[in-house]
Amino acid sequence: MGFFDWFRRKPAPAESDEPDEPDDGDFDPAQPELTEELDLHTFQPRDCADLVDEYLTAAHEKGFTTVRVIHGKGKGTLRRIVHSVCEKHPAVKAFRLGDQRSGSWGATLVELHGQQDADPK
Repeated sequence: MGFFDWFRRKPAPAESDEPDEPDDGDFDPAQPELTEELDLHTFQPRDCADLVDEYLTAAHEKGFTTVRVIHGKGKGTLRRIVHSVCEKHPAVKAFRLGDQRSGSWGATLVELHGQQDADPK
């Protein structure tokens, strides 16, 4: 699954008395824009490791040198997932928790290798 496929998945059907719309199998919302920020609040924790990995790859391929991953403060589950992915990802040069202006301990700032610094595949 590519990074943008996370945004193309159909939402779970809502219970409603309304008749279902026919499914033509062509669910394809507008391609989301890749930005220097990923907010994990709308994703299930079980999906976050793969999502972050694919996001970091896409951000690196687009030429971003720094990105911010918002995981929230909570119990630290998402933070640990993000940091675990960052420790292993080949595009990550360094990472740290945000400062007061960038989300404090509810976000992780990730520095990516430049295209010329990346290990060849």
